[in-house]
Parts: sequence; C-alpha cells; structure tokens
Amino acid sequence: MSEIKPTQKSGIPPLRMPEGTPTKYSNMARISHTPSEIIFDFATMLPAVHPEVVARIVMSPMGAKMFMQALIDNITRYETNFGLIKLPIGASDLASSLFRNVQPPDKPVQPDNPEDEPKPEPDQPDGNA
Repeated sequence: MSEIKPTQKSGIPPLRMPEGTPTKYSNMARISHTPSEIIFDFATMLPAVHPEVVARIVMSPMGAKMFMQALIDNITRYETNFGLIKLPIGASDLASSLFRNVQPPDKPVQPDNPEDEPKPEPDQPDGNA
C-alpha cells in the first residue's frame, strides 16, 4: 500500500475528487455554532425565490478558524492578482444590498391570434413644436 505524501507547498495531502461530486453555486451563507462545532449553511438566493440551502458543512471550531485563515489568504492573493473586491455600502447584509428592489420580469402577454395584436397609434403632435 502506497503512502500518501503531503504536497511540498502546504503539507496537506492531495485531495481525491470522487467522480460525480456535485458542484453547487452559493451566494449566501448562514453561520451558526454550538460549543463544539461551527455550522455553515450555504444557499442560493435569487430574486423572487425563497433561498434554498444547497450544502451544509459542520466543522470543529479549530477547523473553522483554519478555514477562515485559508480564506483570508486566498482572498488576499485574489485581490493582488485581480484587484480589490468592492462590497456594497449601506446595507446591513450583503443579500439585502444585492437583491433590494429586484423584481422578476413581467411575462409578455401573447395574443391568441396575431391579427388581434394592437396596432401602433399614429404619431400625435405634442404641442411643443
């Protein structure tokens, strides 16, 4: 049996990605905790749709703090390469800021018979000529 060697860069063994592992998109997270664990509920929030949790991750407090440090390190490297990530100002939370006043588009009403479609009115003088 072969021994798993840590990567030279981080000391973390390589991850095996099982075939068929689903990829989920999340633009919202709820974080809660107990004395022994930190719970991350990742959700997808779309306009006019109730947010739905797509993944729940439970970590030890130490693991969550290590994850936080890794996330800070990665965001710092991202911003070095691509520029600062600008957050919206003035909202108490990111979701409210991103989705405030967003309404779903109205569905156009299709006439049953194309001949019933309203005809455009001729131009009316506006009296400002």
